[in-house]
Amino acid sequence: MPTANENWRKSSHSGGNNGDCIEVNDARPGTVRDSKDPHGPQLHFAPDAWAAFIAGIKQDRFGQA
Repeated sequence: MPTANENWRKSSHSGGNNGDCIEVNDARPGTVRDSKDPHGPQLHFAPDAWAAFIAGIKQDRFGQA
């Protein structure tokens, strides 16, 4: 198992939300985890699903909660 911080990054927009965010793995696109539980479960998305999600973010299709 990789180390807790290997290849993971958090959005630069997550600074003021008390750590409630996900991290993405740059070495394995489509792999995400909860930033508060780096050794916990990970989600793995198919490449086409991940690409559609990223495109939706860039097009602001999801709005803000």
